[in-house]
This record gives sequence, structure tokens and C-alpha cells, in this order.
Amino acid sequence: MWVLDRTKTAMGARLLRNYIEQPLISRDEILRRQEAVEELNMNYISREELCEYLNPIYDLERLLGRISYKTANPRDLISFRNSLEMLPHIKNLLKEFSSPLLKEIWEEMDTLEDVKGLIERAIDEEPPVSVRDGGIIRDGYNEEADRLRHAKTEGKTWLAELELKEKEKTGIKGLKVKFNKVFGYYFEVTNSFKDLVPDYFIRKQTLANAERYTTDELKELEEVIMGAEDKLFSLEYELFCELRDTVAGEVLRIQAAARAVARIDVFASLSAVATRNNYTKPSINEKGTIRIKNGRHPVVEKMMRDDLFVANDTYLDNGKNRISIITGPNMAGKSTYMRQTALIVLMAQLGSFVPADEADVGIYDRIFTRVGASDDLASGQSTFMVEMTEVANILRNATKNSLIVLDEIGRGTSTFDGLSIAWAVVEHISNSKLLGAKTLFATHYHELTELEGAISGVTNYCIAVKEQGTTSYS
Repeated sequence: MWVLDRTKTAMGARLLRNYIEQPLISRDEILRRQEAVEELNMNYISREELCEYLNPIYDLERLLGRISYKTANPRDLISFRNSLEMLPHIKNLLKEFSSPLLKEIWEEMDTLEDVKGLIERAIDEEPPVSVRDGGIIRDGYNEEADRLRHAKTEGKTWLAELELKEKEKTGIKGLKVKFNKVFGYYFEVTNSFKDLVPDYFIRKQTLANAERYTTDELKELEEVIMGAEDKLFSLEYELFCELRDTVAGEVLRIQAAARAVARIDVFASLSAVATRNNYTKPSINEKGTIRIKNGRHPVVEKMMRDDLFVANDTYLDNGKNRISIITGPNMAGKSTYMRQTALIVLMAQLGSFVPADEADVGIYDRIFTRVGASDDLASGQSTFMVEMTEVANILRNATKNSLIVLDEIGRGTSTFDGLSIAWAVVEHISNSKLLGAKTLFATHYHELTELEGAISGVTNYCIAVKEQGTTSYS
């Protein structure tokens, strides 16, 4: 994931993980994906433009979940609308491509312009997070909301006019109309003007340095303004809920659009990785052979500086080269070599290009690995027991169409017992009537090299280390 994931959206990242976890076993489907990646490679400028349009898209699937469960707030809908704005641009760019998979995405992509337009007409550009405090619905969307909003805004003008009128009438220069949630609207008069307060002012509250009053006219105004505000907030909430339900009603169309965005995001990511890392398009065969020229480990090569990674060839077939016994000193690169082969096969079967000069890869039903030392002492399993359980699982479930990577079988017990186990495993795997799977088998037991020639399909390979100056290469 670390190497391949250059996706721009959360949906694309999830789909890429799904592709890695569930590689294809259909040659036609693999070739369709390869063709899409190759065409994106050939159209670098269009691919980069696609990535620019993908970048601002929010997680449509997660937003749709919030909308469907009625937990989406107004800002979620604005994010949703902003994402939908990118879809027509993406569809327009996809029109240029001719590979079947990209054409299929173009045909299936619904730009949802009606949904985007509805949200645009209804929701204010900068709404609050809360759905109960108003300020959600845009002017012109609903007549009743516009009327109540007008009453609310006009009310402020009416209050200002009343304040001016009472100032002139009473001569109280410091008179102000104020508001709080407990008392509503009131006139506030400081103690220095208390003698000028007329008889029709009704006292509401006494403060240390001021008095608060109301009048019949102010009460009437308060009822109009407060009533309009409450009704407006209630109506805006209802309109928002209706809109949210309308958008939720388009769930199938939105899911399809999200899926199309995720797919193009994945292929653009695979294309970007392929061009930046100098990957090549692998051939896919149905004979089960693996022929890799100058293969590289996709992760290890990215961690090393100055192109120090040494590429290696791999060849496995159904005849003499079915099992490779790999020997060599510690830290020579045996595990890296085996893992890179497994990763190249995995990448080829998910439709990606691969880190090699040339590659011809068969289709495998599963890749089994037994690499590294680990224990599970809490449940009573030693390192050796864990290793044997994993080997047993592989021998039970692998088929002749599987790829097996085994590293240091039998290391957790005495030399001769371990050698016997490793020998027996190789004999079992090599027997085409029992298993016959393609296998890379790294070992420190040099005695296993005797199996070449004694058992059909077993070939020996040794990791050679060559020193150049102060740097060792393998």
C-alpha cells in the first residue's frame, strides 16, 4: 500500500486496498486493467489533470452514509456539492480515452448535476453546523422562508426607528434597545437619566447603574420579531430535512458515481507509480510459469538511496524449475529475493505494472508465505510450533496453481530434526500427485542441495555476494 497508494480520494484508497487483498484470477480482466493503466501512462498531462480534479473530492461514500442516516449537517451537504462539481470535468477528460475499462467508467459515470444544482439552490454558501439555528436556506429557495426572513431583518430596522423615536420623545440621549434570552427586548436607561423616564415605561429589571424598561409598542414588536425568527428556524429545519431526504433518495446513482471516481483514482495512482518507479507491463500467461528479468523489491528499492538495489532474475515453470532451493549467507538477500517475486506476482494479478525489466507471470489462485520467526506463548505456542502450524496450513490448502514462499523451515528445532522436516516438505511439494506447486525455498541446510537431480523439478540457486570498494552487493 505504501508504494502503490498515490490515490487522491478516500474511496480510491479503500478500493486499492480491496484490489491488493483480492487480486484477479481472470486473464481478460487483468489485461483490461493493464490497458487502462498503460493508456494513462501514455497521456501524462490528462492523467495529472484528472488527479487535480480528484484531489478536492470528499469521501462521497461516507457523506452518503451520513445523509442516509439523517446525521448530515448543512456543511456536509456543501462538501457534497463541492465534490459533485468535479464530476463533469472528470467525465469530460475520460472522453479522450479509448481503452475498454476507461470507456466503461466514462459511460457509467453519472455527473449528478441535478443533485448538485438542488443543493446549490437550497443551501447557503456558508451555513452553520447546527440544523436548528437557522441561516441554512438560501434566499429565493422558498417564499415563506423569504417572507419570515424579511420580517426578521425588517424588525431590526423597526427597533432602531423605535429607539430613535423614544430618544427624541423623552430626551434620554443614552436610551438603547437591547436583548437577552431571559427578558427579550427592553429599553436600558442609565441612572443619570432616571428622572426623565416617562410614565408609560414599564420597569422590567433594576441593575446597579441602570434600569430596564419595556412599553406596549416594544412588546408588540418583540412578538412579531421573535415569532418570525422561531418560525423561520423551524421552517428552515423542515426544508433542510426534506432536501436531505431527497438527496438520500438518489443513493444508487451516488454510489455508482462514487464507485466510478474510486476506480479512475486507483488506475491513475497505479499509472503514476508505474511511471515514477520505472515499472514495466508484465505479460500474463495461463501456463503457470514465472519469468522475471531484473526484478526488484518494490518497497526495499524505495528505501535505498542511490539505486543500490541489485536486481535479480526469477524463472519457475511446470518442468525442471518448479522448486528453487535458495542458499547463501545471512543478510545476503534471500528473503528479499523471494518476497519480491511474490510481490511482483501479486502486483501483476491486481493489474499493476511491476518493478522489473521484463516479466511474464502466470495466474495463481493463492500466494502462501512462511517467513520470519514469531511465537504465541500466551496460547502455548512456541516459535517452532507456530512455524509448523503455518507449514501444515500451507501443505493442506495449497494447490498446483499456488505460489509458495518458504523461508528457513525447521530452524526452531535440532539440526537433524529440522533438516528432516525441510527435506520432507520439499519432497511433498515436489510430488505433482500430492501438490506440485511453484515454490521458492530459502534454507541454511546445504544438505537440501542434494535434492537437485534426485527429485524432479528441484533446482539449486545460491546468493552470491560481491564486494566493490566499501559496499557489498548481492
